[in-house]
Amino acid sequence: MTDSQKHLLVSELIDDQTVFTLADLCRSCAVEAEFIEAMVEHGIIEPTGKRGRHWCFTASSLRRTRVTLHLQKDLGVNLAGAALALDLLERIDKIESQLRALGSAKDIEIDSSDV
Repeated sequence: MTDSQKHLLVSELIDDQTVFTLADLCRSCAVEAEFIEAMVEHGIIEPTGKRGRHWCFTASSLRRTRVTLHLQKDLGVNLAGAALALDLLERIDKIESQLRALGSAKDIEIDSSDV
């Protein structure tokens, strides 16, 4: 069994209410605590709790950490650039959601006028 197959066997669904300790986040993303601390300093993720091993992180922090790692690995983006890219990606997602909602509302208006 390969490492990726082992990983698939222990994977679990993560909802927005899931909370990670610093150790959990480091283990999930295969990074050192210093990398997470640097991400916090750049405003990429925001922990709750006391500094260091008492920090807790949300599922959003896990997603943002993984995207940051991909940006660094695939595009050579530094942490400041990753922070900017993540903010822009979130704005795009919000705008797309608003457009979908407006499109759905317009479809409802059109459908009701046909009656």
